[in-house]
Order: sequence, then C-alpha cells, then structure tokens
Amino acid sequence: MTELRAARPGEAAALTALVMRSKAHWGYGAEFLAACAPELRIGAGDEVRRRIVVAEGAAGAAGYRSGDGTAAVLGLASLDGEPPFGRLGLLFVEPAAIGGGVGRLLYRDVLRRAAGLGFRRLLIDSDPHAAGFYRAMGAVGARPPSGPEQGPDVPGGLVRFEVAPVPLADWARAWTGGGAAVHVGNVAEYNAQFADPSLDREQRAAHHYACLAAFYSPRPTALVLPRPVPPGWISLLGRQLDWPAGVEVYDGLADRGPGLSDAVRARPALTARLTGEGAGAAAGAGAETGAGTGARLVPWGLTAPFARLDRRPWRPDELRYESKSAAHGLFGRILAEGGHPAITLPAQWRVDTRRSAVRLLAARTRAGESTVLKSEHGVCGSGTTVLTPGRVRAAGGARAVVRALPRGPLLVEEYVRGPADPAEPRDLTYDGFVDAAGRVHEVGGAVMDVADGGYRGATVGPGVVPAWAEEPLLAFGRAVGRELSAAGYRGWFDVDFVADGAGRLAPTETNLRLTGPSVAFVVAARLDELRGAGHFVRIADRVELGARLPEAAFDELCERLSRRCAAMGAVFLPAIPTGAFEPAPWMGALVAATDRELLDAAERLVRAEALSVGAMFEQPDGARPPGTPAAGAQPAGSVARAPSRPGACAGMGAGAGTDAVSASASKTLSGGRNA
Repeated sequence: MTELRAARPGEAAALTALVMRSKAHWGYGAEFLAACAPELRIGAGDEVRRRIVVAEGAAGAAGYRSGDGTAAVLGLASLDGEPPFGRLGLLFVEPAAIGGGVGRLLYRDVLRRAAGLGFRRLLIDSDPHAAGFYRAMGAVGARPPSGPEQGPDVPGGLVRFEVAPVPLADWARAWTGGGAAVHVGNVAEYNAQFADPSLDREQRAAHHYACLAAFYSPRPTALVLPRPVPPGWISLLGRQLDWPAGVEVYDGLADRGPGLSDAVRARPALTARLTGEGAGAAAGAGAETGAGTGARLVPWGLTAPFARLDRRPWRPDELRYESKSAAHGLFGRILAEGGHPAITLPAQWRVDTRRSAVRLLAARTRAGESTVLKSEHGVCGSGTTVLTPGRVRAAGGARAVVRALPRGPLLVEEYVRGPADPAEPRDLTYDGFVDAAGRVHEVGGAVMDVADGGYRGATVGPGVVPAWAEEPLLAFGRAVGRELSAAGYRGWFDVDFVADGAGRLAPTETNLRLTGPSVAFVVAARLDELRGAGHFVRIADRVELGARLPEAAFDELCERLSRRCAAMGAVFLPAIPTGAFEPAPWMGALVAATDRELLDAAERLVRAEALSVGAMFEQPDGARPPGTPAAGAQPAGSVARAPSRPGACAGMGAGAGTDAVSASASKTLSGGRNA
C-alpha cells in the first residue's frame, strides 16, 4: 500500500536522482537532461521550504530505499510559493512505479494541502508528455497573463495548467459532519410507505435508483443496497471519487421487496457492524454511532423501518409536506406573508371522485386551458400527466383520460407555460437540508431536465440557474426550509419550480428525501475538493444501451468511457449500473467538467458510445463470432473482485494509476482494501 509522508532533511540528493530518472523516462537525451538539471535540482533545505511530500511503498517496490530501509520512495511532489497563489512545482514518479496510481495520489494530496493553507490558485508547468495526466486530473489551460500571480512566461516546451484548490464545501461537511457515512439505499421502502397507486408495485425502478446510494455523501464507508451490483462498478467509483480504503458493500439484501432496513435488522451481525452497539445515528445530521463502522447512517428518505434500524424516534408527521397538496398549502402560507414578489403559485384543486375530476378537466379543456393531473405522492414524474386541450380531445375526452389513470385521489393543477425561448430553462430546483439542531443549510439551485412532467435528469454548477431566477429561488427555498424545520423535519429536502416565461417562478412540490439533483450536488462538492473548484455535474437518469451486456463487458464499457472522458478533461461515473442487465438495457450516468461546452460534449460521447455497444451483435447472417456474448446473456454474479486498471501517465515525469476499491460480497462483513 502506498503512503505519503513529508520529505526529511538530508533526502535532497536522493530525491533529485529520482526526479532525473523520472524525467529521463520520456526518452530525452543526455544533453537535454543536463540542461534541465539545475532547474530540477532539489537543494538542501528544500525538503521543508518547498513542502515536499514523498510517496512510499513496500521495501520490495521499485525506487530508492528510505533511511531505515523499510520502504521504497516511489514519487514526490512539491507545493511552492505562498498563499494565495502558488505552484505545483514538482511531481515525479519512479519510472518502474508509473501507472500504479502514485501520481494521482500525490496530485490530490497537493490540492488538499493547498486548500488547507489558503491557496486559491496553483500553476503547473507540465512536460508535454504529462499534459494528458493533468487534464484528466481536472487542471485546465492557464489563462493569459493578467497580473503578478500569473508568474513568468511558460518555459520553452512546457504546457501551463492551473487549478483552484478548495476544501470540501461547508454544507457538505455539515451534512455528515465531515466524516464517513453508511449509505442505505431504501428508495423502494420510502416509496412504499405512501402506497401511491401510480408507483410500480414491484418497485423495480426504485431498486435500480437505489444505486444512487453510492453518492449520498462525499465519503462513504459502507453501501447497503437491495440488488446485487457489479464489483467493477464499485472499483471505478472508488478510483474516481478517491473513496477511503475498505468501503464495504452489502448488496442483494432485498431484491424482491421494499424492506431493506428490515432486511438489515434481520441480520444482527450486520446491524451491529453498521450501527454500532447501543448507539444511534441521525440521517445525515445527528450523533455519531459507537462501535462498528463509527459512521452515520444516511438513507434515501426517512421511514419507520429505518428509524428502528437507526434507533431514532419515528415521527411520521415529519413527512407531511411530501404530499403535493400539503406542500401547495405551505407555499400559499409563505406567499401570504409577503416578501417573494417573483414567486407565483399555480392554482390547485383536490378532487376525491373521478366524476369531479372529469367535470373539472372537461371545463378547463373547453376554456382552452392546459392542465396538470397529479397523484399525491408520485415520484420522478410518476402520477403526473400534462394535458393540453388537443391531447384531451385526441384521447377521446376528459372521461377517457381520467379512466386511464391510476385509482386514488387526484390533484388538478393549473399548467404553467414556460419561457418562449426553448433555450431558457423551465424546470428548476432548490436543494437544502435541516440538521439535527434545526438549522437550515443551503446547498444550491439546479436546472432539471423534465419532459411531460417526468424527471429525466439535472445539471448543477456555477451559473446554471439564470441570474434573474437565482435570488428568488434561493430566498423561497430558504423560507420553505425554515417552515420544514419548525414542523420538525430533519433531513434533505428540495423545492421544485417552473419558470413561467414572465420572470417569475412557480413552486410545484417539495421532496423530503434525496433525489437525483441531490447526488449531483454531492458529486460536484467531492470533485471540487479532489480536482479544483468550478465543476458542473449532470445526472442523466436513463442512457440507452445498444445491447444487453454481460457484467464483464459492461465493466469494460464503463472503463472505456471513463478513459475517453478523462482524455477530454471530463469525468464519467456510471450512476445506475443495474439497468444494464434489463431486457431493454440502460444505465444512469453522471458526467462532470469545468466547462459547460465540455460537459455537453462528454454527455454526447457517453450516449453515443453506450448505443454503439450493440454493433458487435449485428451480423448479416444473424450469427455471432465465436466467443462473443449474446445480447441477452445474463449478468454474472456480483461477488468476485474486479481487477484494478492502469490509468494515464502523468506529471513532469510522473505516473498515475489506480487505487482499486473492492466490494465485499453481499451478506458478509469483510471490506475490501486498496490494492
């Protein structure tokens, strides 16, 4: 296992020799290396003055031996200058260790230390052979000179990058107290408590969506999932998000029912492992657990079974504003108090009989009005139907429309027409959470991708919410948060809005749980911490696959997408892998970049590559080449450990690779360790 330590006085000569060996790895001649030597030399005292950190491996590894001979020095990095502007002056890896993840480890350590010391910007002058590494790690091309902080001109032949180190966002630290968390993917369990007729009785979609448990907080210590998941998926996420060693995965616990928390409680050893003996944990905002993982339990949403697992009081009234009609009433009360002139509330009527719904819909249709029909607790657009007069007539009238809807109470709501410009965002959301003490923490605003009332994804990042909408959205979201806190709710929440095209926002519902935008915010905060500030993150709920792949082929697809996005300077994370094994295969995906155009390009790449996987099965005579898996092949089991894969070479002679995070088998208590 590779570990980091501060360079020691007296190591300058040995470290300089490592730097020169690493530089020579690129094939430079002796004359060129001699010319570089003065600039690359580490002088006596530089170990401390330049804040040099070295990476050490086992004594048998390649590299020179440390003073006591117990470890081999595999690489080094320096953090030069004084805040707020500095340099990543050196990053070199022993040639034999290039590709083993050392460069990645050192780079992330420099950013972490720089953020802690108050550096706002670091310059990197990269060997051209290492430019791909820095781009993949999130560094961006440096801006033209604009002041003394830019530094001197770029030395000949080098490529200049810059990065903005930042610590983990304040709200992300508050969410789990800055520590690791156990993520419980109880999506189906949460939905089931409302018994909404618009939801799939088997909760298949919810079990897939539970894979988002991987992103409930920046630093998971364990994932608890209803369905089996591919170990290669866990390994890839661990490398991309720099998860701590030994993230444990307990999967396949409730594949055919909604009772994930009860399934955990039915296993006393697992319960003790996750919760600790005799200690409780708040959902994202409470006290630490005792023994076991020592981490907080974070669920998708609060339920009675989860409360029993977490040993916390169960107050079902906390969730009353998950009801769309109750939320509408809350919005009306806030607006009645004044102070939100840019917020408008669409009219809403509750109808308890189908006959009443038919009459109201027919009257609105005759008046030329579009209408939204909602169930009380539909999620991700389930139970929401947008009806224009033309659609009602095409369906055979209001009676035919209502007859086709799920049974149960209905809400009839005024349709809010969006902006005339299709490029302007129509659906927005505010995310925040209430901690155990009742304090409201603001996470931010996002733009959602919604079609016909159905949620398909979201984008978060700096400036994604239009300037005219940002302040009213944040102010109203904070007001809702205060009301939720006063009502006793503790946990994550959001407020969804529709822009009306006249410079106003119409709130449509609250969600008292995590959501797709929630995990996009968490991933953005983690990537900012690892790669520098300014990430845009997009979550796409459904990316169609061109074929149903066996597990190994799906893992290879994800690795390929990760490499191709990294080469662009973007990040790809498979968010929902289990949909890949359905008869009509798909996956959820997260893409991230520090530029909106690059974000769009990365999403296009992912969608095109995902569809193209079916090409291998297209044979003119219908035959398959020997050894090619069939499109309908069943996925392999999820117990085997996936091997690590080498990453890109890096640095001014440095090398980066992978730290494999392995998944434990379901129903076991042993966690994987970094390789």
